[in-house]
Amino acid sequence: MNTSSRSALLFIASVPLIRLIGIPATAAEAPTVPKPQVTAELAVDHGRTSVLVMDYQNDIVNMLPEKVQARLLDRAATILKGAREAHLPVIYVVVRFRNGYPEVNRQNKRFNALKDSGRLKEGTPGAEIHIRVSPQPGDIVVTKRRVGAFSTTDLESILRANNISTLVMFGISTSGVVLSTVRWAADMDYQMIVVSDACADFDDEVHRVLTEKVFPGQATVLSTDAFIRALGGPVR
Repeated sequence: MNTSSRSALLFIASVPLIRLIGIPATAAEAPTVPKPQVTAELAVDHGRTSVLVMDYQNDIVNMLPEKVQARLLDRAATILKGAREAHLPVIYVVVRFRNGYPEVNRQNKRFNALKDSGRLKEGTPGAEIHIRVSPQPGDIVVTKRRVGAFSTTDLESILRANNISTLVMFGISTSGVVLSTVRWAADMDYQMIVVSDACADFDDEVHRVLTEKVFPGQATVLSTDAFIRALGGPVR
């Protein structure tokens, strides 16, 4: 492993989610997408697959440059349209805190900075899911108080109750909610599809290392178009 790759991997573990604030335009303008994969043998079991939309909230989406926001929201909307047409359950995962942030321990480096900023408080516009990808009737919204989708939530109970064994996931950030959720889900033996170009990180190199070198060890990494093809739908 060369020095730059080793540095990138060490950096992943220590990056706070709140560091997305002030994201430079050059860091996320063109998230690297893994080389296209052959999806002919990828069969999506519609009866046992759910889509996880993670942290697509106003406060978080708005941390990204506008042109990055537009591309991500377009891809997310495409995935959701395809998923609903295929009758896949859609689950939104959001991070929100009560007034005063009683859930935030002073030893939690990630969320203490968030507490000081006043962001992602329940009942505020910034904590709401972006209107471009807003939930539809029948969708489920799961609220978390930490980084990963499973930690502090009832997501596992919902998935087990609905006999879900495969998770299609995307979110902001790649090194935050996506990484934490992939690791947890892998330990619980879920099959996973990460839609890489619907994920974003404030550091493009971190995004690249995760989607090209880390996630493929535990998940299938696809582009939005490749996922729509796997569903059997028309590509944009």
